[in-house]
Amino acid sequence: MADVLKDVPLNSVQVEALVVMKIVKACAATFPTTATGSLVGMDVNGTLQITNSFPFPTADVAASDAHPNDHMAASNLAAAAPRSKANITYQNEMIKYLREVNVDANNVGWYTSANMGNFVNTSLIENQFFYQKELNEKTVALVHDVSRSSQGALSLRAFRLSPTFMAAYKENKFTTENMQKTKFTYKDILVELPIIIHNSHLLTSFLHQLPAAPPTEDLEFPTSLSDLKRNQPAIPLYPNLDSLDLSVDPYLEKSCNMLLDSIETHYTELNNFQYYQRQLAREQTKITAWKTKRAAENATRVQQKLAPLPEDEWERVFKLPTEPSRLEGMLNARQVEQYSRQVDGFTASITSKMFAVKSNLLPDSA
Repeated sequence: MADVLKDVPLNSVQVEALVVMKIVKACAATFPTTATGSLVGMDVNGTLQITNSFPFPTADVAASDAHPNDHMAASNLAAAAPRSKANITYQNEMIKYLREVNVDANNVGWYTSANMGNFVNTSLIENQFFYQKELNEKTVALVHDVSRSSQGALSLRAFRLSPTFMAAYKENKFTTENMQKTKFTYKDILVELPIIIHNSHLLTSFLHQLPAAPPTEDLEFPTSLSDLKRNQPAIPLYPNLDSLDLSVDPYLEKSCNMLLDSIETHYTELNNFQYYQRQLAREQTKITAWKTKRAAENATRVQQKLAPLPEDEWERVFKLPTEPSRLEGMLNARQVEQYSRQVDGFTASITSKMFAVKSNLLPDSA
Protein backbone atom coordinates (compact mmCIF):
# COMPACT_ATOMS: atom_id res chain seq x y z
CA MET A 1 0.00 0.00 0.00
CA ALA A 2 2.87 2.36 0.82
CA ASP A 3 4.40 1.73 -2.62
CA VAL A 4 1.09 2.54 -4.28
CA LEU A 5 0.81 5.86 -2.45
CA LYS A 6 4.42 6.64 -3.28
CA ASP A 7 3.73 6.27 -7.00
CA VAL A 8 0.77 8.70 -7.00
CA PRO A 9 1.91 11.76 -9.03
CA LEU A 10 1.54 15.25 -7.64
CA ASN A 11 -1.48 17.08 -9.01
CA SER A 12 -1.78 20.10 -6.67
CA VAL A 13 -0.07 22.00 -3.87
CA GLN A 14 -1.91 23.03 -0.71
CA VAL A 15 -0.21 25.83 1.22
CA GLU A 16 -1.24 26.94 4.68
CA ALA A 17 -2.13 30.64 4.92
CA LEU A 18 0.46 31.11 7.68
CA VAL A 19 3.15 29.72 5.36
CA VAL A 20 2.08 32.17 2.66
CA MET A 21 2.42 35.08 5.11
CA LYS A 22 5.88 33.86 6.17
CA ILE A 23 7.04 33.64 2.56
CA VAL A 24 5.61 37.06 1.69
CA LYS A 25 7.26 38.66 4.73
CA ALA A 26 10.65 37.02 4.13
CA CYS A 27 10.70 37.95 0.44
CA ALA A 28 9.54 41.54 1.01
CA ALA A 29 12.12 42.09 3.77
CA THR A 30 15.07 41.38 1.45
CA PHE A 31 13.67 42.89 -1.78
CA PRO A 32 15.29 43.44 -4.31
CA THR A 33 17.75 40.82 -3.09
CA THR A 34 16.61 37.26 -3.72
CA ALA A 35 15.21 35.43 -0.69
CA THR A 36 15.18 31.64 -0.40
CA GLY A 37 13.96 29.20 2.20
CA SER A 38 12.93 25.64 2.91
CA LEU A 39 9.43 24.10 2.91
CA VAL A 40 8.19 21.25 5.11
CA GLY A 41 4.99 19.25 4.95
CA MET A 42 3.74 15.95 3.56
CA ASP A 43 2.23 14.32 0.49
CA VAL A 44 -1.38 13.15 0.87
CA ASN A 45 -2.89 11.29 -2.11
CA GLY A 46 -1.18 13.41 -4.74
CA THR A 47 -1.65 16.73 -2.92
CA LEU A 48 1.52 18.22 -1.49
CA GLN A 49 0.55 19.88 1.78
CA ILE A 50 3.00 22.59 2.86
CA THR A 51 2.51 23.31 6.55
CA ASN A 52 5.62 25.27 7.55
CA SER A 53 8.60 27.14 6.15
CA PHE A 54 11.76 28.84 7.33
CA PRO A 55 14.22 31.11 5.48
CA PHE A 56 17.83 30.31 4.81
CA PRO A 57 20.44 32.54 6.47
CA THR A 58 21.27 35.57 4.38
CA ALA A 59 24.78 36.03 3.03
CA ASP A 60 26.29 39.41 3.90
CA VAL A 61 28.55 41.05 1.35
CA ALA A 62 31.83 42.24 2.85
CA ALA A 63 31.94 45.94 3.65
CA SER A 64 35.21 46.25 1.76
CA ASP A 65 33.38 45.21 -1.39
CA ALA A 66 30.80 48.00 -1.10
CA HIS A 67 29.40 48.79 -4.52
CA PRO A 68 26.12 50.12 -5.92
CA ASN A 69 25.42 46.64 -7.30
CA ASP A 70 26.00 44.82 -4.02
CA HIS A 71 22.43 43.54 -4.06
CA MET A 72 23.24 41.67 -7.29
CA ALA A 73 26.12 39.83 -5.59
CA ALA A 74 23.90 39.11 -2.58
CA SER A 75 21.15 37.88 -4.90
CA ASN A 76 23.55 35.48 -6.63
CA LEU A 77 24.65 34.09 -3.26
CA ALA A 78 21.06 33.80 -2.05
CA ALA A 79 19.95 32.11 -5.27
CA ALA A 80 22.55 29.37 -4.72
CA ALA A 81 21.73 29.05 -1.00
CA PRO A 82 19.35 26.03 -1.20
CA ARG A 83 22.10 23.73 -2.49
CA SER A 84 25.04 25.06 -0.46
CA LYS A 85 26.55 22.70 2.11
CA ALA A 86 26.14 25.15 5.00
CA ASN A 87 22.44 25.62 4.33
CA ILE A 88 21.89 21.90 3.84
CA THR A 89 23.28 21.38 7.33
CA TYR A 90 21.16 24.26 8.63
CA GLN A 91 18.05 22.77 7.01
CA ASN A 92 18.68 19.35 8.53
CA GLU A 93 19.13 20.89 11.98
CA MET A 94 15.91 22.89 11.67
CA ILE A 95 13.97 19.81 10.56
CA LYS A 96 15.37 17.88 13.52
CA TYR A 97 14.16 20.58 15.91
CA LEU A 98 10.73 20.62 14.24
CA ARG A 99 10.49 16.88 14.68
CA GLU A 100 11.20 17.25 18.39
CA VAL A 101 8.19 19.59 18.84
CA ASN A 102 5.92 17.25 16.86
CA VAL A 103 5.67 19.41 13.71
CA ASP A 104 5.75 18.12 10.13
CA ALA A 105 9.42 17.44 9.48
CA ASN A 106 9.48 16.27 5.86
CA ASN A 107 11.25 18.49 3.39
CA VAL A 108 8.95 19.09 0.41
CA GLY A 109 10.89 21.74 -1.50
CA TRP A 110 12.03 25.32 -1.31
CA TYR A 111 10.83 28.82 -2.12
CA THR A 112 12.39 31.83 -3.80
CA SER A 113 11.47 35.42 -4.54
CA ALA A 114 11.27 36.96 -8.00
CA ASN A 115 11.14 40.44 -9.46
CA MET A 116 8.90 41.29 -12.44
CA GLY A 117 8.47 37.61 -13.30
CA ASN A 118 12.20 37.09 -13.85
CA PHE A 119 12.77 33.66 -12.28
CA VAL A 120 13.48 31.21 -15.14
CA ASN A 121 17.25 30.96 -14.82
CA THR A 122 20.05 28.51 -14.15
CA SER A 123 19.79 28.90 -10.36
CA LEU A 124 16.15 27.81 -10.34
CA ILE A 125 16.96 24.76 -12.46
CA GLU A 126 20.00 23.73 -10.41
CA ASN A 127 18.20 24.15 -7.08
CA GLN A 128 15.10 22.23 -8.15
CA PHE A 129 17.22 19.49 -9.73
CA PHE A 130 19.12 19.19 -6.45
CA TYR A 131 15.85 18.64 -4.56
CA GLN A 132 14.16 16.51 -7.21
CA LYS A 133 17.03 14.26 -8.33
CA GLU A 134 16.15 11.45 -5.89
CA LEU A 135 13.76 8.79 -7.23
CA ASN A 136 10.12 9.72 -6.51
CA GLU A 137 11.28 12.80 -4.62
CA LYS A 138 8.09 14.89 -4.49
CA THR A 139 9.37 18.42 -4.04
CA VAL A 140 8.28 21.73 -5.53
CA ALA A 141 9.68 25.22 -5.96
CA LEU A 142 7.40 28.04 -4.82
CA VAL A 143 8.05 31.33 -6.64
CA HIS A 144 6.75 34.54 -5.06
CA ASP A 145 6.84 37.60 -7.31
CA VAL A 146 7.22 40.55 -4.92
CA SER A 147 6.73 43.29 -7.53
CA ARG A 148 3.63 41.62 -8.99
CA SER A 149 2.14 41.14 -5.52
CA SER A 150 2.66 44.82 -4.77
CA GLN A 151 0.04 45.54 -7.47
CA GLY A 152 -2.65 44.05 -5.23
CA ALA A 153 -2.78 40.43 -6.45
CA LEU A 154 -0.82 37.69 -4.71
CA SER A 155 1.63 36.03 -7.09
CA LEU A 156 2.61 32.59 -5.79
CA ARG A 157 3.30 29.73 -8.20
CA ALA A 158 4.52 26.15 -7.79
CA PHE A 159 6.84 24.45 -10.28
CA ARG A 160 8.51 21.09 -10.83
CA LEU A 161 10.98 19.93 -13.45
CA SER A 162 9.47 17.65 -16.07
CA PRO A 163 10.73 14.03 -16.22
CA THR A 164 12.02 14.65 -19.77
CA PHE A 165 14.11 17.60 -18.64
CA MET A 166 15.36 15.69 -15.57
CA ALA A 167 16.70 12.91 -17.80
CA ALA A 168 18.32 15.35 -20.23
CA TYR A 169 19.84 17.47 -17.45
CA LYS A 170 21.23 14.41 -15.68
CA GLU A 171 23.06 13.36 -18.86
CA ASN A 172 23.81 16.98 -19.86
CA LYS A 173 22.55 16.30 -23.38
CA PHE A 174 21.30 19.61 -24.76
CA THR A 175 22.55 19.19 -28.30
CA THR A 176 20.52 19.79 -31.44
CA GLU A 177 20.61 16.10 -32.37
CA ASN A 178 19.34 14.94 -28.97
CA MET A 179 16.61 17.61 -28.84
CA GLN A 180 15.37 16.65 -32.31
CA LYS A 181 15.39 12.96 -31.39
CA THR A 182 13.41 13.45 -28.16
CA LYS A 183 11.29 16.35 -29.54
CA PHE A 184 12.28 18.37 -26.48
CA THR A 185 11.26 22.06 -26.40
CA TYR A 186 11.39 24.92 -23.92
CA LYS A 187 7.78 24.17 -22.94
CA ASP A 188 8.94 20.86 -21.45
CA ILE A 189 11.26 22.39 -18.86
CA LEU A 190 8.85 23.30 -16.06
CA VAL A 191 5.54 21.82 -14.96
CA GLU A 192 3.28 24.21 -13.04
CA LEU A 193 0.98 22.84 -10.35
CA PRO A 194 -2.18 24.57 -9.08
CA ILE A 195 -1.94 26.11 -5.61
CA ILE A 196 -4.67 25.95 -2.96
CA ILE A 197 -4.48 28.34 0.01
CA HIS A 198 -5.78 26.50 3.08
CA ASN A 199 -7.09 27.93 6.35
CA SER A 200 -8.17 26.05 9.44
CA HIS A 201 -11.86 26.27 10.37
CA LEU A 202 -10.99 28.22 13.51
CA LEU A 203 -9.01 30.80 11.51
CA THR A 204 -11.78 31.04 8.91
CA SER A 205 -14.33 31.82 11.63
CA PHE A 206 -12.01 34.45 13.07
CA LEU A 207 -11.51 36.10 9.64
CA HIS A 208 -15.29 36.34 9.13
CA GLN A 209 -15.53 38.31 12.36
CA LEU A 210 -12.73 40.75 11.54
CA PRO A 211 -14.52 43.27 9.23
CA ALA A 212 -17.24 44.16 11.76
CA ALA A 213 -16.22 46.43 14.64
CA PRO A 214 -17.47 45.40 18.11
CA PRO A 215 -20.76 47.16 18.98
CA THR A 216 -20.59 49.96 21.54
CA GLU A 217 -24.34 50.03 22.24
CA ASP A 218 -27.01 47.47 22.85
CA LEU A 219 -28.13 45.77 19.68
CA GLU A 220 -31.70 46.23 18.50
CA PHE A 221 -32.65 43.04 16.74
CA PRO A 222 -35.27 43.21 13.91
CA THR A 223 -38.71 41.96 14.81
CA SER A 224 -39.69 40.87 11.31
CA LEU A 225 -38.29 40.18 7.85
CA SER A 226 -39.54 43.53 6.58
CA ASP A 227 -37.51 45.33 9.29
CA LEU A 228 -34.43 43.37 8.25
CA LYS A 229 -34.90 44.37 4.58
CA ARG A 230 -35.60 47.97 5.48
CA ASN A 231 -32.49 48.40 7.66
CA GLN A 232 -29.87 46.35 5.90
CA PRO A 233 -26.48 46.08 7.65
CA ALA A 234 -23.60 48.05 6.17
CA ILE A 235 -21.30 46.11 3.86
CA PRO A 236 -17.90 45.84 5.59
CA LEU A 237 -15.88 45.64 2.34
CA TYR A 238 -16.29 48.12 -0.52
CA PRO A 239 -15.09 47.82 -4.13
CA ASN A 240 -11.68 49.21 -4.99
CA LEU A 241 -12.17 52.06 -7.47
CA ASP A 242 -8.45 52.09 -8.28
CA SER A 243 -9.05 49.13 -10.60
CA LEU A 244 -10.89 51.54 -12.94
CA ASP A 245 -7.77 53.64 -13.50
CA LEU A 246 -7.11 53.96 -17.26
CA SER A 247 -3.42 54.85 -17.02
CA VAL A 248 -0.91 52.36 -18.39
CA ASP A 249 0.40 50.27 -15.52
CA PRO A 250 4.15 50.81 -14.87
CA TYR A 251 4.40 47.07 -14.30
CA LEU A 252 3.29 46.54 -17.90
CA GLU A 253 5.88 49.03 -19.18
CA LYS A 254 8.66 47.37 -17.22
CA SER A 255 7.56 43.92 -18.40
CA CYS A 256 7.74 45.09 -22.03
CA ASN A 257 11.27 46.42 -21.50
CA MET A 258 12.40 43.14 -19.94
CA LEU A 259 10.71 41.23 -22.76
CA LEU A 260 12.75 43.20 -25.28
CA ASP A 261 15.94 42.47 -23.32
CA SER A 262 15.15 38.74 -23.35
CA ILE A 263 14.52 38.85 -27.09
CA GLU A 264 17.93 40.50 -27.59
CA THR A 265 19.50 37.76 -25.49
CA HIS A 266 17.74 35.20 -27.66
CA TYR A 267 19.26 36.74 -30.80
CA THR A 268 22.69 36.70 -29.15
CA GLU A 269 22.35 32.97 -28.43
CA LEU A 270 21.13 32.44 -31.99
CA ASN A 271 24.14 34.27 -33.42
CA ASN A 272 26.49 32.17 -31.28
CA PHE A 273 24.93 28.97 -32.61
CA GLN A 274 25.10 30.22 -36.22
CA TYR A 275 28.79 31.04 -35.69
CA TYR A 276 29.31 27.43 -34.52
CA GLN A 277 27.52 26.13 -37.63
CA ARG A 278 29.74 28.25 -39.90
CA GLN A 279 32.87 27.01 -38.15
CA LEU A 280 31.67 23.41 -38.42
CA ALA A 281 30.92 23.84 -42.14
CA ARG A 282 34.42 25.25 -42.78
CA GLU A 283 36.10 22.40 -40.92
CA GLN A 284 33.99 19.78 -42.70
CA THR A 285 34.92 21.32 -46.06
CA LYS A 286 38.61 21.08 -45.12
CA ILE A 287 38.15 17.47 -44.01
CA THR A 288 36.41 16.55 -47.26
CA ALA A 289 39.21 18.14 -49.29
CA TRP A 290 41.83 16.34 -47.19
CA LYS A 291 40.08 12.97 -47.66
CA THR A 292 39.88 13.52 -51.42
CA LYS A 293 43.56 14.39 -51.57
CA ARG A 294 44.54 11.37 -49.43
CA ALA A 295 42.42 9.05 -51.60
CA ALA A 296 44.22 10.33 -54.71
CA GLU A 297 47.61 9.82 -53.01
CA ASN A 298 46.71 6.27 -52.04
CA ALA A 299 45.57 5.52 -55.57
CA THR A 300 48.95 6.70 -56.84
CA ARG A 301 50.80 4.66 -54.19
CA VAL A 302 48.83 1.54 -55.12
CA GLN A 303 49.95 1.95 -58.72
CA GLN A 304 53.53 2.28 -57.45
CA LYS A 305 52.99 -0.84 -55.32
CA LEU A 306 53.52 1.12 -52.10
CA ALA A 307 51.61 0.75 -48.82
CA PRO A 308 48.61 3.15 -48.67
CA LEU A 309 48.62 5.94 -46.13
CA PRO A 310 46.05 5.77 -43.30
CA GLU A 311 42.87 7.64 -44.12
CA ASP A 312 41.82 8.37 -40.53
CA GLU A 313 44.60 10.83 -39.76
CA TRP A 314 42.16 13.70 -40.26
CA GLU A 315 40.91 13.13 -36.69
CA ARG A 316 44.36 14.15 -35.47
CA VAL A 317 44.94 16.92 -37.99
CA PHE A 318 41.57 18.66 -37.73
CA LYS A 319 39.61 19.51 -34.60
CA LEU A 320 35.87 19.95 -34.93
CA PRO A 321 34.35 22.76 -32.84
CA THR A 322 32.28 21.73 -29.81
CA GLU A 323 28.57 22.43 -30.10
CA PRO A 324 27.45 24.93 -27.44
CA SER A 325 24.79 23.80 -24.97
CA ARG A 326 21.27 24.82 -25.94
CA LEU A 327 20.17 25.01 -22.29
CA GLU A 328 20.68 28.76 -21.91
CA GLY A 329 18.74 29.42 -25.08
CA MET A 330 15.87 27.22 -23.93
CA LEU A 331 15.71 28.90 -20.54
CA ASN A 332 15.69 32.30 -22.21
CA ALA A 333 12.88 31.16 -24.53
CA ARG A 334 10.89 30.00 -21.50
CA GLN A 335 11.49 33.39 -19.87
CA VAL A 336 10.28 35.16 -23.03
CA GLU A 337 7.09 33.12 -22.81
CA GLN A 338 6.71 34.15 -19.16
CA TYR A 339 7.04 37.85 -20.00
CA SER A 340 4.64 37.46 -22.94
CA ARG A 341 1.98 35.95 -20.68
CA GLN A 342 2.40 38.84 -18.25
CA VAL A 343 2.04 41.43 -21.00
CA ASP A 344 -0.96 39.59 -22.41
CA GLY A 345 -2.66 39.53 -19.01
CA PHE A 346 -2.18 43.24 -18.39
CA THR A 347 -3.13 44.37 -21.88
CA ALA A 348 -6.34 42.32 -21.69
CA SER A 349 -7.53 44.19 -18.59
CA ILE A 350 -6.48 47.59 -19.96
CA THR A 351 -8.12 46.94 -23.35
CA SER A 352 -11.41 45.96 -21.74
CA LYS A 353 -11.45 49.19 -19.73
CA MET A 354 -10.63 51.20 -22.85
CA PHE A 355 -13.54 49.66 -24.72
CA ALA A 356 -15.82 50.39 -21.76
CA VAL A 357 -15.08 54.13 -21.92
CA LYS A 358 -14.52 54.38 -25.68
CA SER A 359 -17.56 56.63 -26.20
CA ASN A 360 -16.24 59.08 -23.60
CA LEU A 361 -12.71 59.15 -24.96
CA LEU A 362 -13.76 59.31 -28.65
CA PRO A 363 -17.30 60.78 -28.85
CA ASP A 364 -17.23 60.99 -32.67
CA SER A 365 -16.54 57.26 -33.08
CA ALA A 366 -19.88 56.24 -31.53
